[in-house]
Amino acid sequence: LADIPAAAEAAGVEMLFSDTEIVDDLDRVHFIREGLIDDLLAVGRDMNARGWVLKIEDAFRSREMQTRLGRKREIFDMIVRKCMWECNGEIPAPELVFRRAQVLIANQPLYGTHMSASAVDISVFDRDSRNEIWRGFPYLEMSECTPMRSPFITAQDLRHRLQITSIVEARGFVHYPHEFWHYNKDDAMGNLLAGIDAPARYGPVDWDPRTNTVKTIENRLQYLNPLDAMEAEITSALERSHA
Repeated sequence: LADIPAAAEAAGVEMLFSDTEIVDDLDRVHFIREGLIDDLLAVGRDMNARGWVLKIEDAFRSREMQTRLGRKREIFDMIVRKCMWECNGEIPAPELVFRRAQVLIANQPLYGTHMSASAVDISVFDRDSRNEIWRGFPYLEMSECTPMRSPFITAQDLRHRLQITSIVEARGFVHYPHEFWHYNKDDAMGNLLAGIDAPARYGPVDWDPRTNTVKTIENRLQYLNPLDAMEAEITSALERSHA
C-alpha cells in the first residue's frame, strides 16, 4: 500500500486528511494501493488547479475496522430510526435492520472496497477561503440525502457533487451511487458499476503495516457481522429509540 499523505507531500500536491477516529479508538489509515496512488495524486493536482483542496476522509480499512464500524452505536440508532419511518412508526423486524445495515456499511469483505485499499471517502474545500465545497451535507451524512443524485438536495448542491465527481472519474475512479462521498477503482464494486465483465484487479486484504505486505482474504463473502451476532445491537438500538 502507498502512504497518501507522504506521497502528496513528495509530489507537492496540497491535500487535507481527517484526523478523527473511524470507530472507537481506531485511527483512520490513509493508505491506498500502490497502483492507484498516481491516479489519486492526479485528482488532487486537478483539484488544486481548480482552486480546490481534496480532503481524504477515509481510505483503507482493516477487517477489525470494518467489523466494528458495522456495529457502531450511532449508525445503528440512525438505521433503526429510518426503518421505523419506513414502517410508519412500527418496530421493524431485525432482518430489515440487518439488511439496511449491510447497505450502509459493507458487511462482506468482497463488497467492502475500503478493505481492498481501492476506495477513498472525500470532501473538497476552497483553496483560498478553506470553506467546504458544499454538497448539501458534510461527510458523513446517512439519510435519504446520501445518494449522489438524491431528489432532496438543492440544484446547487447537486452541481457541486457532479463537478467533484467529474474530476475524480476523469482519473478512472467510479462513484458509488448511494454515497456522495465515496469513490473506488479496479475492485469488484468498481467493475460492477463500470459494467466491466471481468475479474477485478484488487480484492479485500489483510495488511501488515510493519512490513507493508498484504494477504488475500480468502472467504470474501463471509459476513463480518452475522445476524445472530448483531441481534443484541439491534435490540439495544430499538430500546434506545423508545427511551
